[in-house]
Amino acid sequence: MDAAGRRRGMLELVRRTGSVDVVRLAEEFEVSKETVRRDLNMLEDQGLVRRTHGGVYPVESAGFETTLAFRATQQVPEKSRIAAAAAELLGDAETVFVDEGFTPQLIAEALPYDRQLTVVTASLAVVSALANRPKTAVLLLGGRVRNGTMATVDHWAVRMLSDFVIDLAFIGANGISRAHGLTTPDPVVGAVKEQAMRSARRHVFAGVHTKFGTASFCRFADVAALEAIVTGSGLPAAEAHRYQLLGPKVIRV
Repeated sequence: MDAAGRRRGMLELVRRTGSVDVVRLAEEFEVSKETVRRDLNMLEDQGLVRRTHGGVYPVESAGFETTLAFRATQQVPEKSRIAAAAAELLGDAETVFVDEGFTPQLIAEALPYDRQLTVVTASLAVVSALANRPKTAVLLLGGRVRNGTMATVDHWAVRMLSDFVIDLAFIGANGISRAHGLTTPDPVVGAVKEQAMRSARRHVFAGVHTKFGTASFCRFADVAALEAIVTGSGLPAAEAHRYQLLGPKVIRV
């Protein structure tokens, strides 16, 4: 196998498993760990993977996006902590947008039962989580349902969302960076998120620490537009401070 084919194989394995360490890659492809590290450096330079503590995980891009079912198996303890902390930022909001994705789904589940709320969402999973709550009115945006994420998109969803004025939006993203802002692989998803940012008065991003420093295909918001960022303690304090200098409060849990 030539070097290009080996790197394609490594990328496929990383995307299939969610994360892989250098030792396994060296064994799988029968090369030295030094060769693996060189290959991973090249893949990272292309924005396809991120390296951390001897391992590697995939970056979602225009050609690759994980499903909701897969996300529900990855970094669940961190996502649960983040969701609980994000829900505490609800404040006096009465109308809330909850984005698609597993962490936003957990945020929806963490919202209080004992007060009147109206939740707007594109996510069928969020609807399922909240539909039976007596004090929560749930409004599902219309549109085409993407089967990987179980969320609605296209002009129907954007048009419907544009008619609302929302107190608070809980926003997710596939990547967030100081240089490129909040990004997502698919333009139709980006359009819904961009409209949610326009429709809402307050904006909170919630996502695991591995999303930071990565950029996907479609940019839909600047970091400065956020009121708060909620993430895991795996984001270094110094890096959190750099994001905070752009405007939002950064909460690490």
